Amino acid sequence: MVGKIDFKRELRGLYASPRKPTAVEVPELAFLMVDGHGDPNTSAQYRDAVSALFSVSYAARFALKRAGVIDYGVMPLEGLWWVPDMATFSTEDKSEWDWTMMIRQPDAATPDLLAHLADEVATKKSIRIAKELRLISFEEGTAAQVLHVGPYATEASTIVRLHEFIREQGFTFHGHRHKHHEIYLGDPRRSAPEKLRTIIRQPYAAS
Repeated sequence: MVGKIDFKRELRGLYASPRKPTAVEVPELAFLMVDGHGDPNTSAQYRDAVSALFSVSYAARFALKRAGVIDYGVMPLEGLWWVPDMATFSTEDKSEWDWTMMIRQPDAATPDLLAHLADEVATKKSIRIAKELRLISFEEGTAAQVLHVGPYATEASTIVRLHEFIREQGFTFHGHRHKHHEIYLGDPRRSAPEKLRTIIRQPYAAS
């Protein structure tokens, strides 16, 4: 029997955050990703993308555990968000948002395994977008992050504080190259909105 690994604990500096903005260094990590467009509250594409990501991620976990390779907890859902003109980015109007949703994968989850499982999910669960999933090595580098507690709709003031922290340190960011990043530690289907916990991360560069 293989011991269970807690990747959130191993990467606690990235997946646990205080309510005060702090700087982090994000290394290269492997993610299962899928892209889309539109308001996540109303988009069927977004709903299917999230379902595909979790379905394949849990299938990979069970397959690797059965094979005696590794046992681990599936990591939380994460999202990169932007719009074509970042000057118009608004948490009030999400209809023009572009997004990449993603879930961190262990090294043992190979491209061949994930592709096979994605095909199964697309066929057996009729989630066609599963075929668009891709495994990417993603490195954000220097970033700032902060924990937001409460509904997603109230994130605006927390985002402003994070951006102010970055500028106070003498740094800046470009909304397309340094995308707004959210890590969803809570499940909106099971948690009251006021208890949801979301890490908001913003990569940045020297001014």
